[in-house]
Amino acid sequence: MSPRISMNELTTYRWSFEEDVREYARAGIEAMAVWRQKLSDYGEEKGLELLSQCGLQVSALLWAGGFTGSDGRSYRESVEDAHDAIRLAAALRAGCLVVYSGPRAGHTQNHARRLLTNALAELLPQATEMGLNLALEPLHSQCAAEWTFLTDLTETVSLIERFEHPRLKIAFDTYHFGTDTAAMQQLARWAPHLGIVHLGDARHLPDGEQDRCPLGSGIVPLPEILTALAAAGYDGFLDIKLMGQEIEAVDYHQLLRQSRDMVNQLSSPA
Repeated sequence: MSPRISMNELTTYRWSFEEDVREYARAGIEAMAVWRQKLSDYGEEKGLELLSQCGLQVSALLWAGGFTGSDGRSYRESVEDAHDAIRLAAALRAGCLVVYSGPRAGHTQNHARRLLTNALAELLPQATEMGLNLALEPLHSQCAAEWTFLTDLTETVSLIERFEHPRLKIAFDTYHFGTDTAAMQQLARWAPHLGIVHLGDARHLPDGEQDRCPLGSGIVPLPEILTALAAAGYDGFLDIKLMGQEIEAVDYHQLLRQSRDMVNQLSSPA
């Protein structure tokens, strides 16, 4: 079975929403992860029409969260924004809405976790009603400072399992955890919890700025990861998510073709 390839709008940072949709479709990519800011700049109604015209699916909507109040919004404001994001994701028929907890922001770890679990408990009924998955994303500790206190994949899986809710999933990024040998040994067990897989590669371990490189040219063992996912029955989107200095220096059209071809190559049986 061919991989379900998605392109993340963060990958083509300089392009507008309209450019993203049209160029992804021209490159033969079936789906995209929509960045709310780009869609808002273009116009949500026009964006929905354009996606329909070009025949692109939406793998994910990026993003909602910040429930710890780290970005200047109160807990209630962040929850209300997430409600709006759920409605938009449902209108887009997105595979999932990516959610970030927000960093600890001066809270104790227990209180930060309580804010997150309270928010999820409030949001999940709406997501369920609209047939949408919420995909909670952990990040490598070196990259998480402004985004989340969830920096351990095992801990995040444990949180998901305690909720026991079919609409609560994980957004797994190979850039952040693909070189974590212990975590990858559990990948097959965790596959049912995955809402989306972001594909990223790097020439070195994360150390602050997300400095990614073209797929297949770094140290992340992508063939082994994709083989394990396929063996475990994961049939969701493989979302190409690249950013950083090296990515910004390449031609986006070339990057689309190279990324698409590399995912197909890496997903093919040996």
